[in-house]
Amino acid sequence: MVLAAMLSAAALAALAAPQPMPRPAGTARTDLQRHDLSVPGWESIQALVSFAPGSSFPRHKHPGEEIIYVTQGTIEYEVAGKPVIVKAGEVLFVPHGIVHAARNVGEGPAAELATYVVEKNKPLTEFVE
Repeated sequence: MVLAAMLSAAALAALAAPQPMPRPAGTARTDLQRHDLSVPGWESIQALVSFAPGSSFPRHKHPGEEIIYVTQGTIEYEVAGKPVIVKAGEVLFVPHGIVHAARNVGEGPAAELATYVVEKNKPLTEFVE
């Protein structure tokens, strides 16, 4: 009986917790690693983000910096309202809180290795209109 009550409480908590926004069609993120930093309250997250041809990720920001290395294809980023084209083998730095977006402008798949240095216990991505 105690186990059933605990499971019910856990299920209710999961339903009440804010659910992350679904990923836009044609994009995928695979988290590779996450570590606490030596600076209290901060962590690093590294992920591989892939984009199908023509797919995009809408305007958003992070609670810290994003360091991007494009591993495949060509991605057009909008950073603080300005377009930046980044090709495989090139890098981009997005400062803390800067609004940005990404779109695969190549004919084939594209991907980036994204390293985030962010405040812990905050949503990684905040979408912006």
